[in-house]
Amino acid sequence: MKTVGLIVEYNPLHNGHAYHFQAAREQTGAAAAIAVMSGHFLQRGEPAITNKWARAEMALHLGIDLVLELPFVYAARNAEQFAYGAVSILHATGVVDTLCFGSESGDISWMMPLAKHLAEEPALFQQALRLALSSGTSYPAAYAHAVNVLLAGLPDLRSKVNVSEPNNILGLNYCMALARLQSPIVPVTVQRSKAGYHQPVITDHAIASATAIRRIIRESGDLSDIRPYVPGTTYGILQREKLAGRFPVTWDQFYPYLLAQIITRGPDELAAIFEMGEGLENRVYKQTMQTSAFEQLLHALKTKRYTWNRLQRTLLYILLNLTEDKMKHAGTAPAYIRVLGFTEQGRMLLKQMKETCSLPIITRIGQNRHPMLTLDIRAGEMYAIGLPAAVRDKEKQREFWQSPLQV
Repeated sequence: MKTVGLIVEYNPLHNGHAYHFQAAREQTGAAAAIAVMSGHFLQRGEPAITNKWARAEMALHLGIDLVLELPFVYAARNAEQFAYGAVSILHATGVVDTLCFGSESGDISWMMPLAKHLAEEPALFQQALRLALSSGTSYPAAYAHAVNVLLAGLPDLRSKVNVSEPNNILGLNYCMALARLQSPIVPVTVQRSKAGYHQPVITDHAIASATAIRRIIRESGDLSDIRPYVPGTTYGILQREKLAGRFPVTWDQFYPYLLAQIITRGPDELAAIFEMGEGLENRVYKQTMQTSAFEQLLHALKTKRYTWNRLQRTLLYILLNLTEDKMKHAGTAPAYIRVLGFTEQGRMLLKQMKETCSLPIITRIGQNRHPMLTLDIRAGEMYAIGLPAAVRDKEKQREFWQSPLQV
């Protein structure tokens, strides 16, 4: 059966996501859908507002047939690594025909040609990127600059390309991953409308960004205020999770544990943390001594070179004591496919994947665990530690007792 792949976070799933899902089915003519979804921690380096099981359940009720987890080593990384991990998993299933993602441009015609150029890592691009980074420019800005330098020699593409918007950049990285994998999966894009990726202000009666929805939840505390912007199933799941004490989850709940890690390790040990580099460990330690809340620490650390997302990811790596050595040990390519949930049609896809999938499929955690899976388990345990004491102990073990959801 024709199957479309989606790469999602659903933090939380809202009406804009529902629009994208329907458009993906219509544009591709797919009879089934598979989503690769981030786990408990997300690409921007923050904890998901509710756990991965609740968000997988939202996806299944939306109509997605099979939800697969994006391992932590990709989920909390920059756009290139996030995209490579997710696309690799879709490719490895052997059953996905198309990949549909949202973008600001809504135009796929420039993405794959440019992606093929970038996938070869041309010297001109690499040189422009290094020079921009050495001047103190943030990575996203340096990347956009290097792309524009490359485009100077590609006049047929230059007028179409827009790498100043976050979803365009992410889409370009999806296409680069497809090119590097030499995947037969065909990319398709749906134009975002009515709410930008980080748009904090709501301008539509039914569509709001996840950023705006999380802001309402944080400031209001009344779930009824987000009711117009999320599907009924999402709303019901969030109500249930709130009553159970598992929602909402924010960085503030982990700040005491982060503080303990920074203080006890000190700059010398912090220097070994993954992607720390360039003396950032000294700045992190110094500013921690002078601040008393997570967001205050982020503001104190923020510079032109370090984006908010980069800093959040670094602090997350500190929280989990994720060193360069541990990340290297976890590997550079997906080692398994972990199932979070499925529908009856998803069960049929899993049966088909037994013949087509190039990676082992995990539905339960056994004794023999790949180092990449060990990091997923650690992330799940840390996420549980941020929850209220009444639910903490059970949730710490959830990686082991929770079976894939069936809807």
